[in-house]
Amino acid sequence: MQDPICGMEVKKATSIHLNHKNKNYYFCSRNCLNKFIKKNDIDINSDCECGNQSKSLYRNKLFIVSTVLSLVFVLSYLIPFLVPLRLSFIDYFKKLWWALLLGIFLGGIIDYYIPREYVSAILSGSKKRTILYAVIAGFSMSVCSHGILAIAIQLYKKGASTSAVISFLLASPWANITLTIMLLSFFGLKALYIIVSAIVIAIITGFIFRYLESRGMVEKNPLSLEVSESFSIKNDLTMRLKKYKFKFKEDLRGVILGMISISNMVLWWVLIGMGLASITGAYIPAEIFHNYLGPSFVGLILTLLLAIIIEVCSEGSAPMAFEIFKRTGAFGNSFVFLMAGVATDYTEIGLIWHNIGKRSAIWLPLITLPQIILLGIIGNIIF
Repeated sequence: MQDPICGMEVKKATSIHLNHKNKNYYFCSRNCLNKFIKKNDIDINSDCECGNQSKSLYRNKLFIVSTVLSLVFVLSYLIPFLVPLRLSFIDYFKKLWWALLLGIFLGGIIDYYIPREYVSAILSGSKKRTILYAVIAGFSMSVCSHGILAIAIQLYKKGASTSAVISFLLASPWANITLTIMLLSFFGLKALYIIVSAIVIAIITGFIFRYLESRGMVEKNPLSLEVSESFSIKNDLTMRLKKYKFKFKEDLRGVILGMISISNMVLWWVLIGMGLASITGAYIPAEIFHNYLGPSFVGLILTLLLAIIIEVCSEGSAPMAFEIFKRTGAFGNSFVFLMAGVATDYTEIGLIWHNIGKRSAIWLPLITLPQIILLGIIGNIIF
């Protein structure tokens, strides 16, 4: 069964149930239920029948993952072997928390304030400019690769096409304004190769996904709305602003509910990714990485495998990528480490699999990795 508001797959036993006009609807959260009630002007007292979701905290994936990690934290004070894992996780958390919070906050704002019609009008449809709009939007975001996931999934819920979401995800981590400045500080003008290459990969991958969508080879967004050609965002926004009345408590509650909704979809995947990366950082010596990541094809492939294993956040990956370049002189390897981490990150692929579909999740690395390897080889030759 599918939530009619956010498109999430839900199970009858753990969903919130609404019977309206002798038709059953199932929702992943009370936030989605409230949106449906408001949209359809439903009398909650006569039509709502709620399931047992509120009593099933132990089935909440975020609760389960958080509990396991908390248990590991507690045991680390009793078992010395777990201490490096705890310290490694804390180090990752210090680098990530602000980006995650910012991403979830922006996702909450999008959820509450941005109508689905706007996202569908800009980031859905078959026009080529949709991909370019998505890449530009990704470039404008100053959020790390995991913070951007919350925003991307929220855009998908609002009706953005699969190809637009993929382009947005690929463009943002290494082509956004904040990371552009950070990479220039590390690599100098060489960083422009990374930034331009990231944009090129995002555009090419977006157009390939657009073709796959048209052939039914990847999932189409069922939440996209058919928007009339005559629809004007400017005129609609002007009309909405005239009618809008600012209510601080109501608006704040709406944003917070949106943040909670997106957290339940995103955070548990992010925590799993951080946990796996922490294990790698805690128990695999850094010397092994530096000794085998030279500017050869074998070194490039090993760098690719390393990126698949430990990529966590763009801000956290950038210093290590520079360390690889400083120790080995393999600039192309540094590019592969940065870009392949985004394209093959288990957190990102897991979220795409869970929220968009398994075909999209499988096609993402198949399309991006050949481009990344080729540009990595070119980077080693040029620099």
